Amino acid sequence: MRRGLMHTIAWSLATGAAVTLSWWGVHTVMSGTVYDPPRALPLADDAEPLSSSTHRPESTPTEKPSKSPAPTKTPDADKTSKTKPNTPTKPPPTESGTGAVKGYNTAGGRVVFDIGEDSATLVSAVPAAGWSVQTWKQDTWIRVEFTAGAAKVSVFCTWHDTAPRVDINTY
Repeated sequence: MRRGLMHTIAWSLATGAAVTLSWWGVHTVMSGTVYDPPRALPLADDAEPLSSSTHRPESTPTEKPSKSPAPTKTPDADKTSKTKPNTPTKPPPTESGTGAVKGYNTAGGRVVFDIGEDSATLVSAVPAAGWSVQTWKQDTWIRVEFTAGAAKVSVFCTWHDTAPRVDINTY
């Protein structure tokens, strides 16, 4: 009985050590990749509103407007944020230069890059309905590929010996 208990304890310790070592190895390799949560960008006061998923078209004269109550303003609302809702964001300064955030719509989805003077970073890659996305990153390029069955759309951002440029290929 005692021997069986010792074997169980040794097995548990070895399994725990193996799981910890495996997690640490995977975490080290995956840090800094597309699996990290997206960074938050500050909202700008002076920018024009963009369309959003919550945007609804203005009602036409034949439609009856909804009778939902107007939102109430809390005393702390002015203290917490002085930005307009649904405003585009400006990126924080990047070490690569201007930091212009540019989005590209394709049949497979939308890709957004933070493009500097001599490099770029992937901000987001969102597949359209029915499509999947895969990304690759290297020192001088980023590739985003959307796939749906046999259809493929690749978005390349390259900056080897040139300013970053984006190419979109459909297969």
